Amino acid sequence: MAEVGEEFVETTCHMSVSLDGFCAGPEQSEDDPLGKRGKELHTWHLGDPRAIEADATASAWLGRPRGAYVMGRNMFGPVRGEWEGDWRGWWGPEPPYHAPVFVLTHFDHEPIEMEGGTTFHFVTTGFDSAFAQALEVADGKGVDIAGGASVVRQALAEDVIDELILDVAPVVLGSGESFFDGNTPFDFEPVEVLHSPLATHIRYRRSGQV
Repeated sequence: MAEVGEEFVETTCHMSVSLDGFCAGPEQSEDDPLGKRGKELHTWHLGDPRAIEADATASAWLGRPRGAYVMGRNMFGPVRGEWEGDWRGWWGPEPPYHAPVFVLTHFDHEPIEMEGGTTFHFVTTGFDSAFAQALEVADGKGVDIAGGASVVRQALAEDVIDELILDVAPVVLGSGESFFDGNTPFDFEPVEVLHSPLATHIRYRRSGQV
């Protein structure tokens, strides 16, 4: 846990992943926010009639309110290079975060205030800066590393994640955004496993915190 002032703030991350280690498909676009076939990783919480109690429990984990979020630019939208137009995220006028969201980018952008308490802040000074800002405003409610793959790898490399939940879908994508690479550290122990026809939900805690 990160220490902010006199209190400790927990950092979580919750990602769906294919059997071959991808958390999004290739060729992300406005029509395919998760890349080609990427939506297949998320049927467990998107209304599939085969979903069971295990999926409902994992959905509750996913929907836990947090004090702040950190995400990558590709998760925020399909725009590449300099910002163009008035893109305001995938989620409509009221995103599900209801808290400050710090978006990593190489290009300056003014904050975007949305309905329901979400404000997107754009950080050009790297992961450590975005994470530090999230900790400062989380108000003890925790920080979530929202994705995508590159940001999660950076968080793992910096060893800031206390709880990691992986929803392993019985899907082979073959290509896309890889959750792990050869240098990604993984120092976690499984503490809970839930099974369904749509995903195996594994909740990990950082080693030594179990």
